[in-house]
Amino acid sequence: MNTDPQKQTVAIVRYENPRDSVRKTVDLSKGLDHLPAGARVFIKPNVVFWSRFGTFPAYGVITTSRVVEDIVILLKERGIEDITIGEGMVLFDPRDRETPAHAFETLGYNALKQRYGIKVVDLFERPHEKITFRDGTAFNFSTDFLKSDFVVNIPVLKTHAQTVVSLGVKNLKGTIDVNSRKKCHSADAEKDLHYMIARFQEILPNGFTLLDGIYTNERGPGIDGKIRRENLLIGSRDVLSADKVGAMVLGYDPSEVPYLAQTARAAGRPVDLSDTVVVGEKIEDVAKKRKYTFPYTSDESQALPIPMKRMGIQGLSFRKYDLSMCTYCSLLNGMILTAIAQAWEGNPWDDVEVLTGKSMKPTPGKKKTILMGKCIYQAHKDNPDMGEIFAVKGCPPSMTQVVEKFQAAGIPIRPDIFEAKEQFPSFFMQKYDGKPDFDIDLFRVK
Repeated sequence: MNTDPQKQTVAIVRYENPRDSVRKTVDLSKGLDHLPAGARVFIKPNVVFWSRFGTFPAYGVITTSRVVEDIVILLKERGIEDITIGEGMVLFDPRDRETPAHAFETLGYNALKQRYGIKVVDLFERPHEKITFRDGTAFNFSTDFLKSDFVVNIPVLKTHAQTVVSLGVKNLKGTIDVNSRKKCHSADAEKDLHYMIARFQEILPNGFTLLDGIYTNERGPGIDGKIRRENLLIGSRDVLSADKVGAMVLGYDPSEVPYLAQTARAAGRPVDLSDTVVVGEKIEDVAKKRKYTFPYTSDESQALPIPMKRMGIQGLSFRKYDLSMCTYCSLLNGMILTAIAQAWEGNPWDDVEVLTGKSMKPTPGKKKTILMGKCIYQAHKDNPDMGEIFAVKGCPPSMTQVVEKFQAAGIPIRPDIFEAKEQFPSFFMQKYDGKPDFDIDLFRVK
């Protein structure tokens, strides 16, 4: 028990039973003890991406519906009537409203609405308000989020290919609009993604953070990561403390996570756990090192993911993503790499370089350069250091144009991979079929 009022309590609990395990996490951390009577409560799950066709990307990517319902039950027990579940998920088409509706129905949020009288909202259909931080940076945040009295923040316990980990603080990125999300991925080396996320500390809400580690994700945040059943819950009324402990459970000191270190310093708090008390399970008993980055070759002139290098691919340089690649381009990145691997037939391609994000510089002397997305096209459309340019100018890039430009550059990727984009999660999800640890019912409401 924490008897020091100057320290924040973080509870680590093993998930064993519906309701009981979340209740234990809340009780040990006193996570709802400061819940105001009659509060307007906003629940922010983590629904990164969705598919209406085939298998949706569940394990280690999306917050389990079991944990969401358990939180709703605990709130209702405390007499809370005004509860909203809200999310703004990443979509191939930001104007798509059918996919979020399908996600909320499939995950059982609409069943919770009928059963408990809560509200369920797609944040992209709701108003946003501009918030300007002390340094002048401004983002448009969900009004539902801003006007709530209490926020229950329920991200997945996972590493992240760009930000090392993705936990409570970063989950708040899902409450800003599309343009603000793109702004987070700045080309400014100092005001980068970590810097932008760390600004959120100025509006960190009154609430409770519950890291859902029933499934963890190594090399997340997507379904192409390595998923494990870990049965862990980490809870705290202080989001930064929850995240610092979550990072350590994933195998990283908080100082190794730039946005957590910057968040702590900006808030005038220590980066380590000196202001935190951990109750329940010990960190050292549950911590395991999970890698966060996908390995690429070190030679930028012939940069490739290591598995593609082992295939013997030649004549192509596809550099590792950087922090300036926004979510909407990264959604395509994995599919493009898969399409390239399937297009390889053993004959070297014609010295092609692919540039992504906002910050990459072309390698002088390359014969052909594919510019993936509006941002990198605007940065280099007049650059004399490039040979023949194949520009995919969209934001987000058009899949049709991706196929056309790669084929024109001599890389015969197949359009059917992109035409079946909604089936892409099924390709990765099928390996969990029939394994007893992977229970899809945890993502449904019965």
